[in-house]
Amino acid sequence: MASYSGRGVHGQVVHILGTRIVGGGIPVGATLDIRALGEELDVSLTVMRESLKVLASKGLIDARQKRGTFVTERSRWNLLDADVIRWRVDGGGAGQLMRDLADVRSIVEPAAAHRAALHRTDADLVALQEALEAMGRAQADPSAAAESDAAFHRALLAATGNEMLTRMDMLLEPGLRERDRLVHAHAEADDPVPSHQAVLDAVRDRDPARAELAMLDLLAKAANDLDRITAGSEGSPTGQHTSGR
Repeated sequence: MASYSGRGVHGQVVHILGTRIVGGGIPVGATLDIRALGEELDVSLTVMRESLKVLASKGLIDARQKRGTFVTERSRWNLLDADVIRWRVDGGGAGQLMRDLADVRSIVEPAAAHRAALHRTDADLVALQEALEAMGRAQADPSAAAESDAAFHRALLAATGNEMLTRMDMLLEPGLRERDRLVHAHAEADDPVPSHQAVLDAVRDRDPARAELAMLDLLAKAANDLDRITAGSEGSPTGQHTSGR
């Protein structure tokens, strides 16, 4: 699920083709004319082939004898991949993505906060506090704010003491980063520190019920932020949902 790190022409080709496929510019089932695409993008066949390998690793394309290289069914796409998530947002698909993310978070994170209050260690509290302090320092820097926000939620999952819950960051974090990239870039978003502080305080006090309620409140505020930022725009990321930071 890590973002593809290719740079230069190779990375640009991966991004262009990935965005087109995920955004529907190259529809499911379409056969790719590799030579024509290479000419359009002014790159060699070698660059095209290496770029297609990256897209195939994400489940977006496949190749068959007599058919050639084609766009696969959406059910085969790795929708948890960081690049696929970014391409969905860039291609205008943020609405469904953010609704899905809000649903998953409303299921996972209140329960995680509850469990973290029961099982957290002193080291977990240090990690949560450091992330919260970084969040407070990063208000004018959207990138740093998104990173510190992700670090807080990653530390909360780790504080559950459950290895499988801890690895839920692989599921949540790519979408959470895109959500934060949208929200933290707008000055009208509420200060996220108080709602995160409430979760940390309850976890520190070993109060699971309060921790769960604090997380529910945090998610509601997060949804309100996103609704306010996208109000009146087509494809509002949260639509009528009221849960889902």
